[in-house]
Amino acid sequence: MGHLDHATFGWLTPVLSYAMACIGAALGLRCTVRALEARGRSRRNWLLTAASAIGTGIWTMHFVAMLGFGVTGTDIRYNVPLTILSLIVAMVVVGLGVFAVGYGRDRFRALLIGGLTTGVGVASMHYMGMAALRLHGQVRYDPMIVALSVVIAVVAATAALWAALNIHAPIAVALASLVMGAAVSSMHYTGMFAVEVDVVPSSASLPGAAAMQFIFPLAVGLGSYLFITSAFVALSPTAKERAAYASAERLTEPDDRAVDVAPPGFREMAGNGRA
Repeated sequence: MGHLDHATFGWLTPVLSYAMACIGAALGLRCTVRALEARGRSRRNWLLTAASAIGTGIWTMHFVAMLGFGVTGTDIRYNVPLTILSLIVAMVVVGLGVFAVGYGRDRFRALLIGGLTTGVGVASMHYMGMAALRLHGQVRYDPMIVALSVVIAVVAATAALWAALNIHAPIAVALASLVMGAAVSSMHYTGMFAVEVDVVPSSASLPGAAAMQFIFPLAVGLGSYLFITSAFVALSPTAKERAAYASAERLTEPDDRAVDVAPPGFREMAGNGRA
């Protein structure tokens, strides 16, 4: 059995992957809070942004962490279509959970459905990403640890959605994001501890792309998307702020409906008097 190293670059990849998970969670929670304050197309757009942020953050966290993953005795490559599919699955399934919360009438039921759906989506993304691995050998999993990782994903997702429904203060959202990031990272490394690899030495070339050829540029691009979207969300006014601006404008604008109540001939008399 090959020796597995989960941090070939030391603490760099675990810390950076945790940061990506926190940023994605913070942005997703903030967008969900904005969605719950909005109506119509605005709510839909905020929920779509939340789904893309959470899905992208989780995917980026996973594959940044995988940059530090190594197995003695074999190189590692990634199946490109399957890796991209794992990103799409993450955003779509997380989107189903977020929309369940955003449009659910019964908040308790919506929270349970959304948490379960989002958690299963996170776990599906993780193990689909692991299925994209190409190496000289066979990958096996401990089913009990796999089940534990799925439970962690569901609990973490449910807690995050609960925070989106009940915590609106920016500082509280930031703290909830740190907890969510830790939970997602815990799920990832729990799932990785379930992995065992039986290496079969071979000199044959592996199909797929190396991590630095494919995963690293894609992770950098998605990380940039998270930072740019975070800046956009931070600078865009909330529903309450827009209502306050509109109210202030109404108070400062002249009222075109004002009625001239001066008696007939008054303006002409005043004009003659000034003359």
